[in-house]
Amino acid sequence: MTNAWHVLVTYASGFEADLAIARLESAEIPAMRDSNDTVGIFGPGFQGATARGVSVLVPEAFVDEARALLADVAMVDEVDDEPSES
Repeated sequence: MTNAWHVLVTYASGFEADLAIARLESAEIPAMRDSNDTVGIFGPGFQGATARGVSVLVPEAFVDEARALLADVAMVDEVDDEPSES
């Protein structure tokens, strides 16, 4: 296996990418972001939506584990969004 970093997912905003990175790092999975819009009117600290998105990268050895972790989080978020029966 190589030490190459792979794009795991691309989010519309920096905030979403940073949240995913925090989840991955809490599970001891190294992660970093690639802001595709680092230059321009808003600059690299901008956290809102961008036209090109913000990619989350992980080392090749962690891709499967990282996908599973983020998939579990997405499923929990979907369950929380469902209306409750009254």
